[in-house]
Amino acid sequence: MKHSHDCHSHGSSGMGHGSAGTFLKRFWIVTFLLIPLVFANEMIMEAIGLDSFILSKWIGFGIATIIFGFSLIFFQHAWHEIKARAYGMMTLVSIAVASGYLFSVAATFIPSLEADFYLEISTLIWVLLFGHYLEAKSGAAAGDALAEVAKLLPKQAHKLVDGQEVDVNIAELVKGDIVLVKPGEKIPADGLIQEGSANIDEALISGESKPVEKTVGAEVVAGAICLDGSLTITLTRVGEHSTIGQIQTLIAQAQQTKPNSQRIADKAAAVLTFVAGITALLTILVWTFLLGETFVFAVTLAITVLVIACPHALGLAIPTVTTITTSLAVKNGFFIKNLAKIEVIRKADYVVFDKTGTLTTGQFGVTDIVATGSLSKEDILHIAASLEQHSSHIIGESIVKHAKDSKVALSNISAFKNVAGKGITAELDGKRYVVGNKTLMSEMNINLDGAEAEYKTLSKKGKTTILIADGTKVLGLVALSDAIKPESFEAVNRLHVMGVKVAMLTGDNIQVAKSVAEELGIDTYFAEVLPEDKYEHIKELQNDGSVVLMVGDGVNDAPALTQANAGIAIGAGTDVAVEAGDVVLTRNNPEDIVRLITLAKKVYSKMIQNLVWALGYNVVAIPAAAGVFAYWGFFLRPEIGAFVMSLSTVIVVANAMLLKRIDLG
Repeated sequence: MKHSHDCHSHGSSGMGHGSAGTFLKRFWIVTFLLIPLVFANEMIMEAIGLDSFILSKWIGFGIATIIFGFSLIFFQHAWHEIKARAYGMMTLVSIAVASGYLFSVAATFIPSLEADFYLEISTLIWVLLFGHYLEAKSGAAAGDALAEVAKLLPKQAHKLVDGQEVDVNIAELVKGDIVLVKPGEKIPADGLIQEGSANIDEALISGESKPVEKTVGAEVVAGAICLDGSLTITLTRVGEHSTIGQIQTLIAQAQQTKPNSQRIADKAAAVLTFVAGITALLTILVWTFLLGETFVFAVTLAITVLVIACPHALGLAIPTVTTITTSLAVKNGFFIKNLAKIEVIRKADYVVFDKTGTLTTGQFGVTDIVATGSLSKEDILHIAASLEQHSSHIIGESIVKHAKDSKVALSNISAFKNVAGKGITAELDGKRYVVGNKTLMSEMNINLDGAEAEYKTLSKKGKTTILIADGTKVLGLVALSDAIKPESFEAVNRLHVMGVKVAMLTGDNIQVAKSVAEELGIDTYFAEVLPEDKYEHIKELQNDGSVVLMVGDGVNDAPALTQANAGIAIGAGTDVAVEAGDVVLTRNNPEDIVRLITLAKKVYSKMIQNLVWALGYNVVAIPAAAGVFAYWGFFLRPEIGAFVMSLSTVIVVANAMLLKRIDLG
């Protein structure tokens, strides 16, 4: 069974972004028709000192009927609600408009009824059309994240058929097709480069603004921009299987989910419809039979009750916020697959990170260079990298890469000798050097005196430590490990500022785990954990009632992600469609967790503000419309009721739009 706001979504903002223009056009036509209707109204004519003329009520009837025709759109959507047995705002609007119009028609043909509501009902339709225009406009302004993602892809691709270039629609591409991508064009689907090389801008997926150079054999993703050079690409994943397709699927799934506060709003909207109906009926009975007022007077109040109770604001309170949330999340590099988790994420007590590849780079690299003699750190790196430049060992490759990244030039060496499993010796600028482990140094009788303490300190941290020596003494050390990402320090600090504790899970040994935990200032860590046991540690943290978020790569972390109150899967690069997890991060940046929690807190407070406003307004407005404050001479006319109702809608939408201004840092 559909909820009331689902029916509403057929009705206004859900009618597509083009509907804003349709409503505006209708609004202007009705505005034009209202001018003669105002002058055909007896009360207004008397007020300005003119006698009413014989045809005035027929002119009123004719114009009001045309205007009533413009309100039929409300009845179509009311029918959707009635069929779905989810009586919501469109049902109310239709009852209010129909009862007012039909009563007026009866009054035109039955003189004893005296009063008509042509002007009031036409004004109501006028205000409702404008309200719908604003809603439809806000729906468009909130930003359809699906459409935004679709814009990332080109419309056509250059397919190579027997070596000839044929332009085809990207929907026609299939796996195995070969396409040509020219400079400045977008890549139509995921694939492998067969020919050519180019700098590729993958910012939309990785969040990395720096272009990446790709050559033959490299993977490329849909939507990335080829900045220079032409590429011939064999497609590996197309359409819904491509990276962009998977992102669209995630967003579409997210849009099907609802926050718990939306469920409250749905129930409240349905209840409000019945409350309004019963209040309208009681208003007629009480004012006619108990208080002795005329039936016309009682009906006027009843119609006002129906008009003012239309829970447009309530129906929009949450959907407007969630639409903007989806859009904001995409811009900040994450997809909230299940919007109901927003309320969970904002209450996080603990964030548990998987170490390798999340807090650390996941790549073996140089972390420390220590000079123990008269040489500088740069000299030590120069000697070590020059000797290691012909090595195929990961340690050697990592040292050479670090030297290149540090812009340290390498020198030619001679008399190169590899000592299996221990290190290497070679001559550089006529001097003999040794680069290797402690065993090699002992075997070559090299003095470790000045380096012993440093060696122990680095080894205790679980780092692989290499010694650099000349023929007699150690000159320096190079330590390597899985380096901590610079963003990890900032992420942990910011989480602590927010009052959130941080835990770390790793399969590494205790020394490595302790070293990383101490360096980052992590509250708790679990070392030597088998992938299948990770969820046990999540449970352990939950035992005292803590709300735990788990951040992992989603491959071997699936049980832990599911066990956590909210699972956050890192789908960086092309593996975006991560099944486990309620949120998927498109970048591998721990700071995005801080942004996610900040967004959840802001979004939740906006939802509550909107719910309070939408419900609070009705609590006061419905009794006022029913004439409860009549003792003090206060009555709400239907047209004023319509205006107040639309105003509340505008306030709720405007409040949601303020979300767009937030800076997640």
